[in-house]
Amino acid sequence: MGVTEHRAGLGLRRPTDTSVERWAWAAVVANTVIILTGGLVRLTGSGLGCPTWPKCTDQSFVPHRELGVHGVIEFGNRMLTYVLIAVVVAVFVAVWRWSRTSRDLRRLAALIALGVPFQGVIGGITVLTDLNPWIVSLHLLLSLALVAASVLLVVRVRGGSSVKVFPRTRALVVSTYAVLWVVVYLGTVVTGSGPHAGDDQAPRNMLDPQVMSHVHAAAVYVLVALTVACCLLLRGTPLLRLAVCLLVAELAQGTIGFVQYFTDLPIALVAVHLVGAAALVAVATRLLVETVAARFLVGQQPATVESSSR
Repeated sequence: MGVTEHRAGLGLRRPTDTSVERWAWAAVVANTVIILTGGLVRLTGSGLGCPTWPKCTDQSFVPHRELGVHGVIEFGNRMLTYVLIAVVVAVFVAVWRWSRTSRDLRRLAALIALGVPFQGVIGGITVLTDLNPWIVSLHLLLSLALVAASVLLVVRVRGGSSVKVFPRTRALVVSTYAVLWVVVYLGTVVTGSGPHAGDDQAPRNMLDPQVMSHVHAAAVYVLVALTVACCLLLRGTPLLRLAVCLLVAELAQGTIGFVQYFTDLPIALVAVHLVGAAALVAVATRLLVETVAARFLVGQQPATVESSSR
């Protein structure tokens, strides 16, 4: 491939299959990075480093010296939102100009592109409500939803596969995905009851963090059990690899969760746990999309499934 052709493949003027997929992956990565930086804003107590929105202060869009390092951290996270906007706009342009595009793909790309500025508005509401923990939870959940939508775009751009599964397998994977979102939501509730509020004066949700941690852990146990069942039912299919990856990610995330619980929530571990949540959503979404897109097998034995997938 020549230099000119290579640049065209990476550009937006005449997007290729590879360049469109790369832009979709860029949206996954960028949305994950903004989750991490947003978490660091909260973990460093910088949630109100810029005490108003959309300006940093009533008089300025940028932080002044009196706001200190917290103002710099919060303002930096706001600026990264514009980088994310640039990425998702590029995704939309690439999908729109792609020769193999479709109406559904364009709608999905538009949804991702519009979701980022909407997230910015929700972020502004969190500041204007002095970091209300329920709004902060919504802020994170919407970012994770954008990660899921970006992964869906990656899978759609790659195209379908010839995988075949039983109806009960599809139902189990759908149920596992639903439970995963329950686990993620309960994790945000635990965070809303814990010490990392984003500011010393920020309110908490008034729930007992120890009780909520146990509720969250119970949901994790259910999720792991369902994922193990998915691995068993997907034996002999190419989707087994994704199910195993999801199980490994869950076990790693659970281990981090237990360690941070018994070590008084160190900032570094909580940050890794946030990124782990994005990774879980990404892997689970891919497993869900590819399983739902698979064809049904009716009245066949698992051995037939294995032979048909080879």
